[in-house]
Amino acid sequence: MQIPPRVLTVAGSDSGGGAGIQADLKTMLALGTHGMSVLTAVTAQNSLGVQGAWELPAEAVRAQFRSVADDIGVQAVKTGMLASPELVRAVAELLAGLGPGTPVVVDPVGVSKHGDTLLAASALDAVRAELLPTATVATPNLDEVAQLTGVRVAAADEMPKAAEAILAFGPRWVLVKGGHLPAGDAVDLLTDGSERHWLRAPRHDNRHTHGTGCTLAAALAARLAHGDTVPQAAAAAKEYVTGAIAAGFRLGAGIGPVDHGWRLRGGR
Repeated sequence: MQIPPRVLTVAGSDSGGGAGIQADLKTMLALGTHGMSVLTAVTAQNSLGVQGAWELPAEAVRAQFRSVADDIGVQAVKTGMLASPELVRAVAELLAGLGPGTPVVVDPVGVSKHGDTLLAASALDAVRAELLPTATVATPNLDEVAQLTGVRVAAADEMPKAAEAILAFGPRWVLVKGGHLPAGDAVDLLTDGSERHWLRAPRHDNRHTHGTGCTLAAALAARLAHGDTVPQAAAAAKEYVTGAIAAGFRLGAGIGPVDHGWRLRGGR
């Protein structure tokens, strides 16, 4: 029996099922991998926002990680909501111990789709100094770039400056997500400082986009686990998340999720 590639997500739970651990595991399944999880926080969350969040102790995060990594093994890791300096440092230490052969996708989650803070201001230094250097690819959106570096981007031609600022903290590659730009195609920039790959897709007129960032990062990790190069994985992840955004659907009274199973319902 063929064993699928094993991908680990280290992130918070979204009780509404659109983002976080739930989005990651759905994405990993859709892309032909076996998803595993290390839960870092529990949120009370729905289509209207985050009503509460409770982080887990660093000891519990370490125990989950070691339980999976030491027995099952991992072929790629994706990080999401880490909330506090203690959790950031604990996860960075665990990732550093994996060795250079295991790709790591760091999604430096700072704020939810609804504007709720998911990363303490006191954790930013730990993200910069300890977490980002472990990343094969960091996947900040423009708000997270500004939060981490102070660089603000108003147009696509300013994205290289943002990428350089993130690369200065040590990730091998950065994928700067330009979905928050106001007009035109949805443009992302992937670069390692020497080569640039512009990823463009049509911007779909659909407000139901909850979980977009988690989904893109999880898809990137899944494709890296399959053996793709970083540019190949980023292109495949962009295609997958674009289809998921186009198929996003209404849930509740607010912003609904992207559709992680869109390919199972007639998509390519």
